[in-house]
Amino acid sequence: MLESLNNDPMILLKALVFLAVATLAFAVMIAIRAREALRRRAARINGEASGELQGLQNTGMRAAQRIVDYANKHYASLGSEDLKILRRRLLNAGIYNPQAVAYFFIARAICAITFAAIAFFAAPLIGISSSTSLWLSLIFGGMLGYLAPGLYLDRRTKALRLEYRSAFPDFMDLLVVSSDAGLSIEAALDRVRGELSEPYPSFATNIHMTNLEIRAGRALTEALEHLAERLGLDEAHSFATLIKQSDELGSSIGDTLRVYSDDMRHKRLSRAEEKAHSLPAKLTIPMMVCVFPVLFI
Repeated sequence: MLESLNNDPMILLKALVFLAVATLAFAVMIAIRAREALRRRAARINGEASGELQGLQNTGMRAAQRIVDYANKHYASLGSEDLKILRRRLLNAGIYNPQAVAYFFIARAICAITFAAIAFFAAPLIGISSSTSLWLSLIFGGMLGYLAPGLYLDRRTKALRLEYRSAFPDFMDLLVVSSDAGLSIEAALDRVRGELSEPYPSFATNIHMTNLEIRAGRALTEALEHLAERLGLDEAHSFATLIKQSDELGSSIGDTLRVYSDDMRHKRLSRAEEKAHSLPAKLTIPMMVCVFPVLFI
């Protein structure tokens, strides 16, 4: 057989190729099995870690929810006038969560502690070393954090009120058009909400809430009064009063809406003219500070 192998080199080459292929296949099989075992082990470890992480997240969420429930129960039981004012401020800022009062007080406490800690650690970095100055900076940071949520609410309310004031004349015009088309006031509100959802999303959300109140069985005048409270606009309060009087006296709601829509359009024009007339007075100080010194030089 050795003589045949020596005489026929092709047989020797085939044997070597077979051994090489078999060795390579065996090595690939071992590598695949080792990789599969490593993948199963990693999946088991990740599952255990994700389970522990999920358990920690659930524990943290339960603890946070317990704190929110306690704060909501504590502050809801007070029933003071200040709490009613705070709820009205939250509604005007577009926050409709029933637990918003609890979140507000928790955010106030967290911001006060955080700002005080920042002031405490930042004071030595800016050269404040005396104990009196350090305590003053600590008190100032705590007061700033305490007032930060209220300032945020005021800023958000102001921005939303600008949107509401800009949207209200368009709302009245669309309401008049819908009323002239033969729609009832409830159907007209639903139609107007769809038209204003893109340019004025917050205003459309308030109208949608009014529609839901009407569908739930609340009277139209009461739902419009709640809308005026959420918007915080004098125009909305006047509109609710106008609809109430028109309903009580039995007059035409379409004519009432048309007259009030014209009044809203004139008010918008008056506000634009007022801004245009106040522009030269506002430009006086920038011109004196920036333009006149350059001209004098």
